[in-house]
Amino acid sequence: MKILLIDDEVFALKLLIHQLAGLGLREVTPVSGGAEALALIARGGRFDVILSDLQMPGMDGVEFVRALTQSGYDGELVLVSGEDKRILKTAEQLARAHGLRVLGRLRKPVAPERLAEVLAHRADAVASRPRTEGRCYGPDELRQAIAAGELVCHCQPKVSLASGALTGVEILVRWQHPADGLVFPDRFISVAEEHGLIDDLTRAVLRDALRQARLWFDAGHEMHVAVNVSMDNLENLDFPDYVAAAAQEMDVSLSSMVLEVTESRLMKDMRAPLDILARLRLKRVDLSIDDFGTGHSSLAQLRDLPFNELKIDRSFVRGACRDAQLAAICDASLDIARKLGMRSVAEGVEDVDDWNFLRAHGCDIAQGYFIARPMPMAALADWLPEWKRHCIELGLVK
Repeated sequence: MKILLIDDEVFALKLLIHQLAGLGLREVTPVSGGAEALALIARGGRFDVILSDLQMPGMDGVEFVRALTQSGYDGELVLVSGEDKRILKTAEQLARAHGLRVLGRLRKPVAPERLAEVLAHRADAVASRPRTEGRCYGPDELRQAIAAGELVCHCQPKVSLASGALTGVEILVRWQHPADGLVFPDRFISVAEEHGLIDDLTRAVLRDALRQARLWFDAGHEMHVAVNVSMDNLENLDFPDYVAAAAQEMDVSLSSMVLEVTESRLMKDMRAPLDILARLRLKRVDLSIDDFGTGHSSLAQLRDLPFNELKIDRSFVRGACRDAQLAAICDASLDIARKLGMRSVAEGVEDVDDWNFLRAHGCDIAQGYFIARPMPMAALADWLPEWKRHCIELGLVK
């Protein structure tokens, strides 16, 4: 791992170099400012990770982040600062908004264990990075893929925080591209929405999910099966009838279905979504407000739409046990869910600390890498006994 350190304080650079050496990382280049770092990159210097201070004379860390996006840098970034935590968080969000891959943020003075934890995230980040990152797909390619049955479904388990029991799965679509391999949905969902293909895509995923649900139910696994739905799907008034007909064909009860709704862009005319969501609830389909607290997933939606499940976005869950602001947001979201009689689901549960925090704060259901990564649907049966052993070994439930 080649690392570039940026800090105008000589002592801070020496301390980080020493700490990195303790982690076995010795290919470290220290520089005193953002301009010097950008000049190195412009001359062909390649680095896997950049650790940059925010408060520097001349070019500050925020200016450096903006300039870094134009430099062609394709590694990871760690932000370091002794400034207020909220400033550090804002700088991180800015870097992500620019498309930079941020491993995390470090407060000064940097704790060696926290440095090791942040850098350890790089292995997961690299492993989960799609091979097709940066590749753009056109609507004709996607249309052909849907027709050829190249979309495949994976699933991620959702478990009870009280008992550890499997309560459901979220169905996640992938594109098994004949040349590019497995393509993740962030590469093609927006294409489907922008070119009128989202109905065909969602209906293909829904039928595949219902087909597999019938097999799970026959094997004795009673649970909810959740499918993601775009707000663009909620413009066709026959959508509830399609859902009901597909479930009847696969002999799956509508009450075992969850539709997770994400509003990626603001809807100007709410008449059709209100009509469709009300009819789905009348048919006993559960409705989940996904990524709550981000984008257009807001309190107004909870007021106007008949959701009965609230999914707290991973950006508020990860590390909430160590961050007072995140903890406050999680608590407020959980309190809203309880008072509205909604089931609460936390996304992005990545370690036992996240698990214990959510359990202590009364969350109902957990989902995330700590429990299981997304897997082919047929792999769920093999995962289940492993998860039960994991619960016993770690004492996750009482």
